[in-house]
Amino acid sequence: MKLLKIKDNSQQKKDTFSNIGNLTVKIADKTLEQLEREGIFVFPEVVKDAEDITRDQMIIQSINDSYRSGNVMGFLGCGDERLIIESRFCGEEGDYFFQYLLDRVLNFPNIVNLETDANQDNRLFNFLLFLFPYYLKTAMRKGLFKKYIRHRYNNGNVKGTIDIVRHIEQNIPFTGNVAYSQREFSYDNSLMELVRHTIEFIKRKPYGDNLLVKVKDEVKLVIEATPGYEPYDRQRIIEQNKKNTVRHAYFREYLDLQKLCLLILRHQKHQIGSGSKQIYGILFDGAWLWEEYVSSLIEDAFYHPMNKGGKGAQRLFDGNIGLVYPDFISRDNKTRIIADAKYKPIDNIGNRDYLQVLAYMFRFDAKVGYYLYPEAEGSDDLKLWMNRGSTFEANVVPRDDISITKHGLKIPMDVSDYAGFVTRMKTHEQEFKKVFSC
Repeated sequence: MKLLKIKDNSQQKKDTFSNIGNLTVKIADKTLEQLEREGIFVFPEVVKDAEDITRDQMIIQSINDSYRSGNVMGFLGCGDERLIIESRFCGEEGDYFFQYLLDRVLNFPNIVNLETDANQDNRLFNFLLFLFPYYLKTAMRKGLFKKYIRHRYNNGNVKGTIDIVRHIEQNIPFTGNVAYSQREFSYDNSLMELVRHTIEFIKRKPYGDNLLVKVKDEVKLVIEATPGYEPYDRQRIIEQNKKNTVRHAYFREYLDLQKLCLLILRHQKHQIGSGSKQIYGILFDGAWLWEEYVSSLIEDAFYHPMNKGGKGAQRLFDGNIGLVYPDFISRDNKTRIIADAKYKPIDNIGNRDYLQVLAYMFRFDAKVGYYLYPEAEGSDDLKLWMNRGSTFEANVVPRDDISITKHGLKIPMDVSDYAGFVTRMKTHEQEFKKVFSC
């Protein structure tokens, strides 16, 4: 197997990718939207509604004689070639920071062994399994999926369309029964059966029960809703779902769940990425993971509008014009603070980011703004005071009432195991939160 490891937000010479030339050609300078259509599993899937991860973002972008990676982490493959994109905080012992984000945001089990699993395909498949509880819980917030299906009966209570051929086959000589079919609105449909098959598949894994206990209520509802489940029907259910994907916009979360279930169940037959020309993989949006993680740290002091969920939308202008989603708005409306989570390095936080946060500050009458970013060095906060005046009048001076601060969370990299990493992170989190506890 030909394997290359790179880090997010980094730049490498194109020669570095020569060992995985076929895979590089298939992914270089392609947007996430293009790769998603080719079978790459992107988390979260609603990239079209995101700001930090966009349709136009590329996994690796060609810049002269180099390739530059973005905020995305994960695994990609094509034939016997593999590309692993680690977090830039990955130490010599393993990518504990990536694992920690997954654990805190998605409640991933700690059995995800990022540093010792040599079989990348199995590791990829494990990630798909561990995503299942999250997608199941998200989808079932809309309730059980219900749709019209046609049931076939053979009794004396005729309520639907008589099936002449089946009636002749089954009821000659006539004994009082009539073969008929009826279209009914039912929970026991092909999609819910697909979810049930996935649940039963995961149950057989050594860690299956521990994985599903997080969604035990949802699992119970699915089992109760699928009395027609039969293990030998799996292939038929898979084919039905491949042909009939969820189309109703209201149930878009079920479309994501359907795609994930198909990936999981089809792996057993095909293995992920079988075939020498097919690209496959799973990618995680580092910016989204970081934002959700920061929210868990400061949620007591800040509102968190959610652009992907369409919750907490704000408007710039009267008349419902100018939709904006600041990352964080302080709950204290007397001394309002606007905070923006940035996964990218501090040196990459520049003019466009400044303009965005200043617009949010102006909209909410905030005098103080923050960029919240991860860092490895543990440097002091950088406080930027807004200028007043103009270069034309040669009277530019810093104001003393409006500022933006770059406030970093120290990420430990010199740790020998994951338990040690978690302990150090807890300490750094307390330091990080102190600035907002006043």
